[in-house]
Amino acid sequence: MEEGKNYFLVTERAIPEVLIKVVNAKKLIESGKVQSVQEATEAVGISRSSFYKYKDDILPFHDTTKGTTITLSVQMDDEPGLLSELLKAVADSKANILTIHQSIPINGIASLTISVQVLNDTEDVSSMVEAMSEKNGVQSVKILGKSLA
Repeated sequence: MEEGKNYFLVTERAIPEVLIKVVNAKKLIESGKVQSVQEATEAVGISRSSFYKYKDDILPFHDTTKGTTITLSVQMDDEPGLLSELLKAVADSKANILTIHQSIPINGIASLTISVQVLNDTEDVSSMVEAMSEKNGVQSVKILGKSLA
């Protein structure tokens, strides 16, 4: 691949604070809450040069997911009804379930792989993952990958 053109999917805690502030500045500008880059950068506490240096290199995950397929890996307790609750969280976010694969539980823990299609009216994928993670009996939810639909 061309240098500087590799893409990574990381959690927010792994991203330097300046990049998070760039995203927040972009949100302020897009929302119309500020009228200029200067106002946005002052509001989030970064320089204009930092904003311009990184603005094209970082996008919130939900901004880049429409029309794609997201594959999730879930580690969950072997409890009746838990799979239904997870699928409901996907349905509530208006994503389309494409595939589901649940392993035979080992030591009371099942592995679930689920692929969902992100549609134009699908809510924020990060919120869907968070809703799934908060279910009792869910050990972890990770985004394995994203592909074009």
